Amino acid sequence: MCQALQNIGFCYLKNHGVPDEQLKQVLEYSKQFFSQPLEEKEKCAKPDEGYDGWIGLEKENLNLERPVGDYKETYNITPTCEIWPTNMPEFETVLMDFLRKCIDLALRVFDVISVGLNLEDKNFFRNCHKLIGQRGNVTALRSLFYPAIPMEKEIKEGQVRCGEHSDYGTLTLLFQDLVGGLEVKTRDGDYIPATPISSTIVVNIGDMMQRWTADKLIATKHRVLIPKEESIKRQNRQSAALFVVPDSFSVITCLDDSEKYPPITCIDYLYGKFYEKF
Repeated sequence: MCQALQNIGFCYLKNHGVPDEQLKQVLEYSKQFFSQPLEEKEKCAKPDEGYDGWIGLEKENLNLERPVGDYKETYNITPTCEIWPTNMPEFETVLMDFLRKCIDLALRVFDVISVGLNLEDKNFFRNCHKLIGQRGNVTALRSLFYPAIPMEKEIKEGQVRCGEHSDYGTLTLLFQDLVGGLEVKTRDGDYIPATPISSTIVVNIGDMMQRWTADKLIATKHRVLIPKEESIKRQNRQSAALFVVPDSFSVITCLDDSEKYPPITCIDYLYGKFYEKF
């Protein structure tokens, strides 16, 4: 796993313990929410100073060099989320159960990475994420919905479904549907498809893990473009991702003592990155 995260920053994981049926249920309830009228979704809108809630179409721009917002909607959920659609009581239960399952998996992946990096303290990453599921850690599940593009819809110049970016945290677990569209940037600078494989998830690391490992593991840029094929353009695309970050006041310091990056707390790094995207 560490070899893959070192060479390209992404890998597929199978036999991960999250049932296909559970993901299917998450995507079904998410689609029900995203398919509601705008006025219903706005009742769950993410507040400016919060993490949880719905973010509407074109409201987020993950690549600030692109002139317009991404053609997608999202719903963000931290373990202490209090923003839920009142007309869909099952939505909270289904997504929170999935979130807890994903957190357990993320901690197991940290154990593997700790062994792969030959860390003396094999619990190092677990200890830096010990508040996951509580206040003091803003690890979040994000349900993403890329709506089908109507025939009459004119896409704005330079617009994409998800702009080029690397993730901010330590670890990302991505569950894709089978529509596809995710592309990953190689060391040569080319984007290649991360084609969905049934019953697998995509694992990648984020900026904070790259800082921690002094660039031994890399946070790779990735994107989702507007499909060129008309048949795919007319389909909804869905995914669910767990974005893992350390406890808010954990200090990210290079593990090899190289001081390649200056120490910074998780929360300070996130504030600098997160709010510039809206």
